[in-house]
Amino acid sequence: MRDHDTLPYALPPLSDEDRVARAQAMRDTLKTRRSCRYFADTAVPREIIEAALEAAGSAPNGANHQPWHFAVVSSPEIKRAIRHAAEEEERAFYEGKASGDWLDALSPLGTDADKPFLETAPWLIVVFAQRKGGIAEDGKTQNYYVTESVGIACGLMIATLHEAGLATLTHTPSPMGFLRQICGRPDHEKPLMIVVAGHPAEGATVPVHAVHKKPLDQISSWF
Repeated sequence: MRDHDTLPYALPPLSDEDRVARAQAMRDTLKTRRSCRYFADTAVPREIIEAALEAAGSAPNGANHQPWHFAVVSSPEIKRAIRHAAEEEERAFYEGKASGDWLDALSPLGTDADKPFLETAPWLIVVFAQRKGGIAEDGKTQNYYVTESVGIACGLMIATLHEAGLATLTHTPSPMGFLRQICGRPDHEKPLMIVVAGHPAEGATVPVHAVHKKPLDQISSWF
């Protein structure tokens, strides 16, 4: 095995009771997260977004290449451009590209082609997956397990934003190539989603359908 530098690794000493309590407290916190489609334009400190991105940047990833980039948008002009381009794709989706089964699956959520939250919310975080680049981001070095790595990073980011008391929404217009152009990102980066973050609007609601979650015995097998 090739020699390589190492650092000591240790976790805070906890009793099993403390570990169980911490895990259950985190579970209970995250179970209150909902996808919000009604945002207020109330300002949110940049420091919260920075902390969430730093949490995302700590995610496990292929070969430690960290194959992600987060384009953070607060400019009203750029948010407006993103909304207009996204709604154009969404109209095409709802008016013919989507299958009947897909539209039936979306029906209980009440979604449509109108996406005002892309302008109203104070922050849009456009997530890009870097197919190439490595740590140096040279645009040439092959990255590995890109989708898996970026997905984990987004989970940590969303959990941090929720812990900070913000509402979030993952928005995935398809296709998303316009995001690369608007955000000025290179061709080897693939836009994966927009994470919308901010305070919920007064009177905001979520569909009852969205709170129905599969129970533990349905989502897990124990051997």
